[in-house]
Amino acid sequence: MINPKRLLIVDDNEDILSTFYEFFNSMGYEVKTAVDGFVALKLLRDEAQFFDCLITDLVMPNISGVGLISIVKKEFSHLKIIAITGYGDQPGALASEAKADIVLFKPIDLFKIEDTVASLLSDDNDNPKE
Repeated sequence: MINPKRLLIVDDNEDILSTFYEFFNSMGYEVKTAVDGFVALKLLRDEAQFFDCLITDLVMPNISGVGLISIVKKEFSHLKIIAITGYGDQPGALASEAKADIVLFKPIDLFKIEDTVASLLSDDNDNPKE
């Protein structure tokens, strides 16, 4: 049996979190969620090897998504990162600068983001990057 891919989804909007959780869970992923960057970092530091991919909103209280991406890239370089934002190009540019693998803009089509996750994680298996 193939191990399910494991996602950490971070967003300060509870409706988005629950929608993403239900969707990815129904697609066979193991999913954990966090309401901000602090909670996400705690989960990552406690269970870093658990996760394959981080999906994070960019504009959040406490630690922003951009801050989270910067920390994750340093501490957990194996993680694939998808940044999502509803605030236009500036946060998106910052996420790219912080080395997010992909930046998507809200509203997000759930099947599109699932295709993106699947593609990122299969690329990882086909040709591991340093």
